[in-house]
Formats: sequence, C-alpha cells, structure tokens
Amino acid sequence: MKKMTLYISLLAIIVTFIPAIIVLPFSSAKQETKIENEIVQPNEDQFVVPVYRTLQKQVENVELEHYVAGVLSSEMPADFEIEALKAQAMAARTYIVKQLLTPGEINLPEKAVVTDTVHHQVYRNEDELKELWGKEFNWKYERILQAVKETKGQILTYESKPITASFFSTSNGFTENSEDYWENEVPYLKSVQSPWDEKSPKFVTIEKMPVKTFEEKLSVELPNDKTVAKVVKRTQGKRIAEIEIGGKTFTGRDVREKLDLNSSDFSVTRNGNEVIIQTKGYGHGVGMSQYGANGMALEGKKAEEIVNYYYKGISIENIDVFETQLAKLAIN
Repeated sequence: MKKMTLYISLLAIIVTFIPAIIVLPFSSAKQETKIENEIVQPNEDQFVVPVYRTLQKQVENVELEHYVAGVLSSEMPADFEIEALKAQAMAARTYIVKQLLTPGEINLPEKAVVTDTVHHQVYRNEDELKELWGKEFNWKYERILQAVKETKGQILTYESKPITASFFSTSNGFTENSEDYWENEVPYLKSVQSPWDEKSPKFVTIEKMPVKTFEEKLSVELPNDKTVAKVVKRTQGKRIAEIEIGGKTFTGRDVREKLDLNSSDFSVTRNGNEVIIQTKGYGHGVGMSQYGANGMALEGKKAEEIVNYYYKGISIENIDVFETQLAKLAIN
C-alpha cells in the first residue's frame, strides 16, 4: 500500500512538472524571438532638439537620436544601402549639433532651433512616417534605426568643430566648391568627382517653358535670331558660373533660382515659342551627394569612407566632446 501511494505521488509530480520543464524553454525562445523582431528604438538621449512643426504651428521637443531618425527617414530613401544611410545619419546629426551650438536664427519661433522643412532638414515623427509608408513602415524604419544606432553620437568635425554637413540628391558627375555656389570658401567642401550619380533617376531632366514665361522670369527679351544663351564660364564642378541671356549676365545659381531648375548645370535651346531646358543633377551640388553615397556603398565602401570622400580633411568624433557646451545651452 505504501509503495502504491509512493508511485501515485511520483506520478503526480511528473505530470505536474514535466510539461512546465518542456514549455519554459520554448516560451523563453518565443519571447526572445519577439523582442528580436521588434523595432528597437534609439537609446534615450539627454540632448533635446526643439523643432518647429510648420503644420501644427508649435515647437516639438525631440530627443536627438529620434530627431536624426526622423530626418534620415525624410531625407534619404530607406531602401538605400545601409552604409549610405549611416553616412547620411552622421551628416544629419552633425547638422543639428552645429545648429544647437550656434542658435539664434531670427525668423524662428521662440525656443526652436530648426524647422521641419528643407530650410533646415526635413523631419517627420513616427506617426507621420507610419501614415506615409503604410505597410512598409516596419522594414523601412528598422533600416533607419539600424543606421542611427550604428552611428549613435558620431558627428563630423573640422579643426574640432562640427562641420557644415551640406548634402544634396544628385550631382552632375562632380560636386561643387562651396565658394562657387555660396559666397564663402569652406576648406572641406571641395569639388570631387561623383560618377555614381549617373544611375540616379534625377540625373537628367528636360522641361519646356513658353518663351514669354522664360523672358518674364529673367526680365530679359530674347533676340529674333533664335539664340538663347551663351555660357561665359563654368565652375570646377562643371556647372555654370556665368551665362549671358538676352544681353544680361547671370550666375548659374541666379538662373536656377529664378527658373526653379533642378541644378545650375543646364543648357537652353529654343524651338519656336518654347524654350527647352536640360539640367544635369538635382540640388545645389555642395557636400555629399546622396546617390553618390549609395553608389559608393554598392561598391563596398563604408560610411566612414563615404563621408571622408565628400568632406575633405574631416574627423569623426563623438558628441560627448561637446557635452558640456550642449548642457549649458540646455540649461539656458
């Protein structure tokens, strides 16, 4: 009888605990898999970016790495190579750190340091990205966060100061010297070849414009002999430095802005009552070409190689170097 009781007790223990022993490892594995598949957010950061949201007409305080993720999502295609995304993340982070260290733009609302537009850097938060990307949100945002996480805190400096990390979509095969588009010469913003951009869908654009519209926008009158323009001088980056149109001399930037062209590398011809304008490249051309960065990444180049190619003589440092300065600004 005692033996029977002992057997029953042992059987009860086996029935109770064996399933638990079997289930627990599988439960843990499922839980770990779920965590691995979740979108890992950037680490919480002590630095906050006050962004003026133009549609909401209010200032949104965004943690630095979340801000970088929102800019990267808005400024570069998420399906670009991860090393190109990492290069863009470093440029975006550098831009905002420089802006935080030198605030005071008079046209901004009180306490904001940037807007969410192309005037500074385009920024969207997660809810806006979910609406924009729909079903593609998860895989796209995972790539964005990977690039942000793998470059966390990294900024680009020149002589121990954050650089003007300008970037643009597509070159005409060359980037532009800063002084050839802007007034100031910047030692690290020098013209370099960027042959990868030829594969960009924005490399060549053709648009037609009525002669009358063309004349009105430039305040010129085209001659009757059907000639339109004469290029006087080109920049090192093969864009137009000076051009004569209707007896007036313009810079390439002047014409680009007045006609709202994609690039300052353009040619102009006339066909009857229409002016045909062909542009090469998309953007101002100064700094890092995004399609060039992606082309370099496709060839196996790392993010560090990409930024050092487009920004000459720079260093990659950690934001901790500027922690004291940023902390003082946050207090004030």
